[in-house]
Amino acid sequence: MPRQDTTPTTAAGAAPAAARPGPPDTPGAAGPGATPRTTSAPRVGRRAEGRWGWLFVSPMVIVLGLFLVLPILMALWVSLLHWDGQSNPFNGQTEFVGLDNYRALLTRDGLDRTLFATALRNNLYYVLLTVPLQTILALALALVVNQRMLRGRGVLRTAFFFPSVTSSIAVSTIFLFLFQGSGAVNTVLSWVGVKGPNWFNDPRGVLSLLLGGLGLVDTGHPSGVLADHSFMGLSWFEWLSGPSVAMCTIILLAVWTTSGTFMLIFLAALQDIPRELEEAAAIEGVNRRQLLRHVTLPALRPVLFLVLTLGLIATWQVFDQVYVMSQGAPGNTTLTPAFLSYSSAFGEADYGQGAAIAFILLALILVMTALQRLALRERAPRFRRSR
Repeated sequence: MPRQDTTPTTAAGAAPAAARPGPPDTPGAAGPGATPRTTSAPRVGRRAEGRWGWLFVSPMVIVLGLFLVLPILMALWVSLLHWDGQSNPFNGQTEFVGLDNYRALLTRDGLDRTLFATALRNNLYYVLLTVPLQTILALALALVVNQRMLRGRGVLRTAFFFPSVTSSIAVSTIFLFLFQGSGAVNTVLSWVGVKGPNWFNDPRGVLSLLLGGLGLVDTGHPSGVLADHSFMGLSWFEWLSGPSVAMCTIILLAVWTTSGTFMLIFLAALQDIPRELEEAAAIEGVNRRQLLRHVTLPALRPVLFLVLTLGLIATWQVFDQVYVMSQGAPGNTTLTPAFLSYSSAFGEADYGQGAAIAFILLALILVMTALQRLALRERAPRFRRSR
């Protein structure tokens, strides 16, 4: 029986092009099954989109330039002048002193450098105590109110967040009444046989009191290396004496009023963690401590960096509590760079030095934020080569 040809043919009786053997592929040419190349968008269209983008954001750029960038540049120019605020600092008649304001604060012996070093010391202890305490407290509160089986979670969240929305001036005034010599705090301490100090009038350093109580240092007459060596006009004993009792009260106020805000930030991040991670950890048999260490904290790394950065910036700029509660007293043990900048400019009419203090503080905040980011960066795992 003759064999029939089953190949389909076109109307002209020829085989379709797909069934015909094509020419061999030439080097560098696209094969029959190659994906066609996608052409990039024309540059003219991208330029038009860029122009429209700048057009839409131009109002905000102009506002930021007028009210943020321009004042910063003007303040930088003022920091190079000896200006009393009574004349125009941009007409060329004000005395130009260059970096003299910065030298007086950092390198030149005198009262200005001693006061600035004292303010740095006080603020450093304020940062070292406030930032860790408020972060730990905020995270603990967030973990508590994030429990699904907890009753009254909404009430607890509101109660913990309430101090953050209260005016700092009002809270500072209340703390003045609570921590005065015959205030409520000392009254409660007297019930358990403890005589409380006169909180806002006690300039003694807490660390020096602790070392003196242990008999390691004579706080009345320090000697040795701590007294013989100094830095920026302050002896090492003064640097290491710790925050004063009055500064500890301000630290307590700051921790109480700011932990609620950071609690909400941690709470939002905790609710964003996938439940599958917790369920997988529960299947593996980990306890709550291991879950917090190996699952929760790694997932909170970006938020932890945010909270620490916000806390660092806010604590180095502390002003309102110091202004209301102490104004640097007693004995400049609650003096901070922000308040020193204010008092130099508006109290002593030395706006150049006040602006210089502000820019030194800005540089310090930028450096510490960069170091903090470097410490909290996510490190890639290291692989060892097998020999």
